[in-house]
Amino acid sequence: MTPDDLAFDRDHIWHPYTSMRDPLPCYPVVAASGTQLQLSDGRQLTDGMSSWWAAIHGYNHPRLNQAMAQQIGQMSHVMFGGITHPPAVALCRQLVAMTPAALECVFLADSGSVAVEVAMKMALQYWQARGEKRQRFLTLRNGYHGDTFAAMSVCDPQNSMHSLYQGYLPQHLFAPAPSCRFDDPWQPDAADALEQMFARHHQELAAVILEPVVQGAGGMRFYHPHYLRRIRELCDRYQLLLIADEIATGFGRTGKLFACEHAEITPDILCVGKALTGGTMTLSATLTTRLVADTISGGAAGCFMHGPTFMGNPLACAVASESLAILNENHWQAQVAAIEAQLRSALLPLKAAAEVADVRVLGAIGVVETRRAVDIAAIQRFFVDQGVWIRPFGRLIYLMPPYVITPQALAQLTTAIARAVDRPELFLRQ
Repeated sequence: MTPDDLAFDRDHIWHPYTSMRDPLPCYPVVAASGTQLQLSDGRQLTDGMSSWWAAIHGYNHPRLNQAMAQQIGQMSHVMFGGITHPPAVALCRQLVAMTPAALECVFLADSGSVAVEVAMKMALQYWQARGEKRQRFLTLRNGYHGDTFAAMSVCDPQNSMHSLYQGYLPQHLFAPAPSCRFDDPWQPDAADALEQMFARHHQELAAVILEPVVQGAGGMRFYHPHYLRRIRELCDRYQLLLIADEIATGFGRTGKLFACEHAEITPDILCVGKALTGGTMTLSATLTTRLVADTISGGAAGCFMHGPTFMGNPLACAVASESLAILNENHWQAQVAAIEAQLRSALLPLKAAAEVADVRVLGAIGVVETRRAVDIAAIQRFFVDQGVWIRPFGRLIYLMPPYVITPQALAQLTTAIARAVDRPELFLRQ
């Protein structure tokens, strides 16, 4: 890329969570392969982000490329209304086979946020079809579910990037963030406040929506599986739907294929995305039970009222099928276990650093929580100079590397973090 390209980008192209008046620097990537991103000046960066947690098999994977090349020679897209095609059928077969047996019905969409919108609309239509007008959702503080309006309404209303939309969004119910950490002994009273909210509000609730075990962009917190199991028990007692947002956690990231498996529970509605296509194309899916699907279909509308233009995109479905085929070979289990062990060994000692408040590791997720917010521009430049791509936010420096990362490349990432937390100038003044 030329200096003129970068100037145009700075002046005209809006990047995620970035000011147009004073934009953060952007680094020009011209190629990617395996776990390496190549900048236009030839520098190679080891990727610790999996492109926002999606590229679990690494970049430029030959099997994923072949799946897309083969499909694009047949058709890249057809409308899904009144039409079906082999890639969609093959993908949905795999999703039904690899998720809990009760989840039989699959709705394909084009992003994680839309999968959440679909799940919430399913819950609302379910109760409409039963003759009840239930319009509220119960969720957890410190949660994050996406940037579209319904998804924003169940993100933490204070501790999130969406706080400025308060007053425009529907008012839902927020239980206290789970206090019992994943590795701590379970505290029987940890869900008492949650149980009280169920007792008081269950008759007005359409569903409970949460991120199972791992709260992602809302704080990168890991909570105890017993808490999730208790929520499932409460949903059963009060006959409420449970929506599990596994967009960030699905497909092996936490050490289980799906994070719900840590608690051995099945949600009524499951959202998946991000890693579904191995980070190649945008695609998501919302799965639900036959009961929910049949109830919606028996309502006044006679169908579920949603249908994205690019629903069931054949190209995305074809590469997603191949991504899941790679997962089903089960190499990911050993890969994620090795990443977890190395992250624990390299990151847990950083708790002693003056700038570090906490360190958390689960599966292929490593989180260093700092005492002060990072200076994003400064720390990003530091990491690029170290030959790594790590994108912190707030007080969180975290890693979610591709599963195929080598021990040497992972060590490069963790060493860069260790060096960063010893550089006070990379953090904002309090």
